[in-house]
Amino acid sequence: MKEQIEAIRKNATEEISNVKDAKELNDLKVKYLGKKGELTAVLRGMGALTAEERPIIGSLVNVVRDELEKLIEEKETAFKSAEMEEKLAKEKIDITLPSNKVKRGSKHPLNRIIEEVEDLFVSMGYDVVDGPELETDEYCFERLNLPQGHPARDMQDSFYVTPEYLLRTQTSAVQAHVMMENEEKTPVRVICPGKVYRRDDDATHSHQFAQVEGLVIDKDISLADLKGTLEVFMKKMLGEKTQLRFRPSYFPFTEPSYEVDVTCFKCSRKRM
Repeated sequence: MKEQIEAIRKNATEEISNVKDAKELNDLKVKYLGKKGELTAVLRGMGALTAEERPIIGSLVNVVRDELEKLIEEKETAFKSAEMEEKLAKEKIDITLPSNKVKRGSKHPLNRIIEEVEDLFVSMGYDVVDGPELETDEYCFERLNLPQGHPARDMQDSFYVTPEYLLRTQTSAVQAHVMMENEEKTPVRVICPGKVYRRDDDATHSHQFAQVEGLVIDKDISLADLKGTLEVFMKKMLGEKTQLRFRPSYFPFTEPSYEVDVTCFKCSRKRM
């Protein structure tokens, strides 16, 4: 039986060394080491051996098995390495070739307008301030003089996430943050552009739209400053011939309060 094992070792070693691909190697692995392989057949025939011969033959079979497994593993590693090298060679990128033209999108019209508004106010000495879109009821309403049960809340159908948090209905909440954080009581000159959210059943209205608000706090500031600022703003956005009209109105967080009418950029004052 020793001669049989040595013959298996010799034949397997020679065949493994000459194998050409992974599939052929796997076939040899099954042939010699599989459940029905030649070494397994030797072990199954050990029942016919004497008690003294069995450990000797068993040990020899294990040695040969270990040798063949090592040879097969080395071959597998070599095949995998060669396969990777071939793959890398095929997928190699020639970085000297000219690149394809990258198609780029353009800015959204709303973003363009927001940037234009920001640039204008920055040129006038304002800071641009941002705030959270998920806001607390305190900053969105109560700090703007709209306590629970205030009738003005009915005009703003809000998206509440929890009883305390909602998607902000106006960027005025940012103004409240700015004033609360201004502990040194220094002059304030900011604008607060951003997205706001309101429920609306009207198909012509979006549940999300953009607002921009301004806040100025300083000595010797009057409605004349507001009017002048709005005139510069509207003429920049709608044209130099644009005219404004102030109308008294009511807002719970400003006193006095005004609405502003603007001449149409198409029909001028025909419908004003």
